Amino acid sequence: MARLMATISLAAASAFFAAQASAAPQCAARTDMVKALGEKFHESQAAHGLVNPSVILEIFVSDQGTWTILATDIHGQSCVITAGEGWDGAVMAGMPGA
Repeated sequence: MARLMATISLAAASAFFAAQASAAPQCAARTDMVKALGEKFHESQAAHGLVNPSVILEIFVSDQGTWTILATDIHGQSCVITAGEGWDGAVMAGMPGA
């Protein structure tokens, strides 16, 4: 499980810095990003974790099952890592190590 989490953390950090370097339109100030996720998708923060001292990974979900994963740096810049539909928190609770 620790190896899986390390791999996910590395992938998230890599994607975050790649998105920042290319100035992708999926990045914005965290306050703007959170507001947009709430207004457009009715998503709110369900979980967060520290990737490294400079990046936090955040998961936003809605009651309708949409979800978004953001990486936020220490300067308040957030980038969308990925998003989707069909979030089911019960599935995560049943995974080994959960």
